[in-house]
Amino acid sequence: MWQHFFWIFGHPEVYILIIPGFAIASEIIPVFSRKPIFGYPIMVAATLSIAFISLGVWAHHMFTVGMTSLGNTFFALSTMVIAVPTGIKIFNWIGTMYGGKIRLELPMLFCIAFLFQFLIAGLTGIMLAIVPFDWQLSDSYFVVAHFHYVLIGALLYTFFAGFYYWYPKAFGKLLDVKLGHWHFWLFTIGFHVTFFPQHISGFLGMPRRIFTYEADRGWEIWNQISTFGVLFQVVGVGIFVFNLIYSYYKGKEAGDDPWDAWTLEWATTSPPPEYNFEEVPEVRSRRPLWDKKHPEDPDWKFE
Repeated sequence: MWQHFFWIFGHPEVYILIIPGFAIASEIIPVFSRKPIFGYPIMVAATLSIAFISLGVWAHHMFTVGMTSLGNTFFALSTMVIAVPTGIKIFNWIGTMYGGKIRLELPMLFCIAFLFQFLIAGLTGIMLAIVPFDWQLSDSYFVVAHFHYVLIGALLYTFFAGFYYWYPKAFGKLLDVKLGHWHFWLFTIGFHVTFFPQHISGFLGMPRRIFTYEADRGWEIWNQISTFGVLFQVVGVGIFVFNLIYSYYKGKEAGDDPWDAWTLEWATTSPPPEYNFEEVPEVRSRRPLWDKKHPEDPDWKFE
């Protein structure tokens, strides 16, 4: 009963955490693809579906506790069903990029990495929805790897993208590009070196929530590799923090709209005045600033 109460709270929380990351990606990917987001209505429907279906998947963490076969079947199916709207969102983001004039600025780099890593997280989640497979890997390091591919490989990467995207608006300065690339590549290499081997540790039977183990288990090399990857991540985050401080004082002036974006925060100065706008702007579409800058471009209009 305690596990049910815990997971009724704990599993929908993961989806609540990732939804702001979805919003950031949906804001950034169209700007740097120079295309409106592909399939906007179905993207909204997918988000609502995820929010609803997430309330009925909690017990896929409990396949090994002795639930009935009916209970196992229900939660296995609901876990597989939630992959459908999630896959739709990934398809829509890729559809937005397809045929676009992609600019590989730092916010876009982090969003592309997010798509790749979130796909891996989704695939391992579907694997854990298969009851006999989960019987072998429940509460193992395979679950730890899956979880971190969601919350670091997906959520944290969208937050990094958001920092690089909106930092100019908040402070009027661009984050240093060279330092940003060092941050991206060091952190990305470190992330995969740390968490990918944990899938293998899980296959080899390493349980989570232990602080020590016998030396003959065959887990040492994989844990050593994971520990080595953390060093890259620490250096990457250190460079990111340094970049935030350095660019505040020494960064290149951003101007009001460095990304040639389309939403209203870029229509005012960077940083914006306390009152935001002298006059309340008129909004006629989902990308009002682009409409104002390019009234002659009918291909970008939302009817």
